[in-house]
Amino acid sequence: MAGVPAAAAAGGGRMWLGSEMDPLDTWRPQPFTAHGITHDVYRKGTGPGVVVIHEIPGLTPKVVDFAEEVVDRGFTVALPHLFGPAGATGSLATTMVRLCVNTEFTKLALNRTSPVTLWLRELARSLHLECGGPGVGAVGMCFTGGYALAMLADAPVSAPVLSQPAVPFALTRARGADLGMTEEDWARAKAKVEGGCQVMGLRYREDSSIGSRFDRLRAELGDDFIAVEFDGPGHSVLTEHRQQEGVDRVLEFLTAKLR
Repeated sequence: MAGVPAAAAAGGGRMWLGSEMDPLDTWRPQPFTAHGITHDVYRKGTGPGVVVIHEIPGLTPKVVDFAEEVVDRGFTVALPHLFGPAGATGSLATTMVRLCVNTEFTKLALNRTSPVTLWLRELARSLHLECGGPGVGAVGMCFTGGYALAMLADAPVSAPVLSQPAVPFALTRARGADLGMTEEDWARAKAKVEGGCQVMGLRYREDSSIGSRFDRLRAELGDDFIAVEFDGPGHSVLTEHRQQEGVDRVLEFLTAKLR
C-alpha cells in the first residue's frame, strides 16, 4: 500500500512504501516569528518538548523519520523548517548557495552566535511554556549541530544533543575548535552544565568536518560531555549514515533528562 510506514530492515527506523505520501502529512505546520525572523514549524506528539533541527539539504524524509521516533517515545516535537525543501530530499549544492548569502546563519565567523539561534531560543521558550516539564530537548545536526549548544546559553534547554556539529566550517584549526557562539554565550552554557545539565555529542571519528570540537568539549566540560562515537568515515549519525546505537542513545538521553 503506497505511503504506509514499515520497519526499515538493516538500519532501523521507518521506510516509506511508495512515493505518494508526504512524510510531513501528519504534522501540523504553523509559522513562528521572533527577532524579526519567521519560519514554519511542524508539530506532532504529546509530552515534554523537543526541538529537532534539520541538517543540509533540508527537512528531508530521514530527518522526519528520526523525529517520528522521538514522538513515539512520548514527546512533543517541533520541527523548524529553516532552509531547503520540506518533506523531500533536495539539492545539496542549491541549498549551500542559498545559505552562503543568508545572514541568519553564520558559516565562517569565529566566536559568533548565529541570529537564527536567537529565534530557536524563543521557539524553545514557547514550547516549554506550552508543554511544561523540566525543560526542552534540542537536537542539532551537521550545519545546525552546534545550535543545540548555543540554545543552552539562554533558553530552557535541559537536554542538548549535538550530532556532527560542523559550523563554523573547519577550514582552519581555529575554526575547527570554535563552538559557534560568542564567548559570553559559551560562559552561560558552561554555567548551566556546572549546574547539572549534561551535553551529548555524536560523530564518526573520521569525520573531518567536526574539527577538534569534541576535544574542546571534553576538555572544558569533562564527564558532563557524553560523546557517542563510531568508527569509520561517515557523517550523519542520525539520518543518512544512521547508527541505530546512536539513535537509541539520543532517545535514552532525552527520556532521562525530560521525563
